[in-house]
Amino acid sequence: MKPLILASTTQIAKSIPEPVQYALETLTVHRFKAHIVGGCVRDLLLQREPKDWDITTDATPQEIQRVFPNTLYNNRFGTVVVRHHDMELEITPYRSEGKYTDHRHPDAVTFGKTLKQDLARRDFTINAMAMNKSGRLSDPFYGKDDLKKKQIRAVGDPSERFSEDALRLLRCIRFAGQLDFHVEEKTWSALCQHVQDIHLVSQERIRDELLKILSSDDLFRSFYLLDQSRLLDEILSELSEGRGVAQNKHHIYTVLYHNIFSAQYCPSSDPILRLAALLHDVGKVRTKQGNGRDAIFHDHDKVGAHMARAIMTRLRFPNEDIERVEHFVRYHMFYYSVGEVSDKGVRRLLVRLGKEHLKDFFIVRIADRMGSGCQIEVPYKLKELWRHLEEVQKDPIDTRMLKIHGNDVMELLGIPPGPEVGRILNALLEEVLDDPQRNTREYLLERTRELYQGVA
Repeated sequence: MKPLILASTTQIAKSIPEPVQYALETLTVHRFKAHIVGGCVRDLLLQREPKDWDITTDATPQEIQRVFPNTLYNNRFGTVVVRHHDMELEITPYRSEGKYTDHRHPDAVTFGKTLKQDLARRDFTINAMAMNKSGRLSDPFYGKDDLKKKQIRAVGDPSERFSEDALRLLRCIRFAGQLDFHVEEKTWSALCQHVQDIHLVSQERIRDELLKILSSDDLFRSFYLLDQSRLLDEILSELSEGRGVAQNKHHIYTVLYHNIFSAQYCPSSDPILRLAALLHDVGKVRTKQGNGRDAIFHDHDKVGAHMARAIMTRLRFPNEDIERVEHFVRYHMFYYSVGEVSDKGVRRLLVRLGKEHLKDFFIVRIADRMGSGCQIEVPYKLKELWRHLEEVQKDPIDTRMLKIHGNDVMELLGIPPGPEVGRILNALLEEVLDDPQRNTREYLLERTRELYQGVA
């Protein structure tokens, strides 16, 4: 394996934005030590654009505020937020942390005296580097060498690092996937021994880390490591049920790896759509009948939709995201045979999905096909279904598209606003979905009378 070619000091100096240079220079002028630190240094060396710029210093929070007036400081970690030219910078004093009794947060945060103390508390060597305004690198744990070797290695004792904050288990695997690195042997061994510690981490933090993994270009590598370490069993046990479960003649991968490949090949960077692709066949194991090429998975879409909802509810996803994924999983098996499926059936699918989710539905369907390992191109039937769905969008598929509205119903029947008005409009829509030619004012008013009389 060839070592990575890292950026030079000259290249890095040119890449540091002016507001960051200003903050480093200002602290230095006031006789404080100041360094950019952590992920931004790693990204600069890898010739990537950092998303965040963190600065560490030997100044106390009060001293930082004296150097930079009108700043924000209201946290237990001593971080002062400095704004310069519409850019927010987080400046934090050197820190030294003690025990992590809850395996999530340090029991106490004390300000350290040296840069090395601050770097020693960090998770992995590639995140434990600092750089001053001149581009001089401070790297006491040889993170630069690990970058060249393309490896993730814990700072100090890996077992202690994972015990301090079990979210580091997921972070380790995410970095390995995002950077296409391997995990150093001792770090990997400790990670595998600590997988059950992930239950000490809040569901919200696990969710956020999963979304970062799902946003990666090579999410397959991360999920492969989640599987190999068995960390997957602890955070997405429903998904790991598919490990080693063969499918049928339409697939070459097991249920688990079909789901993972579907997420990898999802033609969208939206992590929620990738999650839908990841979970689309999660119900197969619980519905499998038979073995070999002719195995069937009757109602796995319905079972999977319930499972997807349960998974996302457990991980504290917003209701809007839960409903999107649940719908895509539920209807991903909509069967379309050219010349056999009626306009009525396609219209009803469109109603269930919602016109605004049509494109996303197709993205998940395409991901499913590409993840099968049998057929990479978008098949003819899917193209025809897309054409058919676009065509029926012109038809009335919503009560708002009917030729009469709630006010017409209330005026005709002499009834006040209420559930009865909605019931009648929905009944009319059902008839119009069967035959759009019925969407005339005359027909709908007549049917309104009949529907009301039938109940009265």
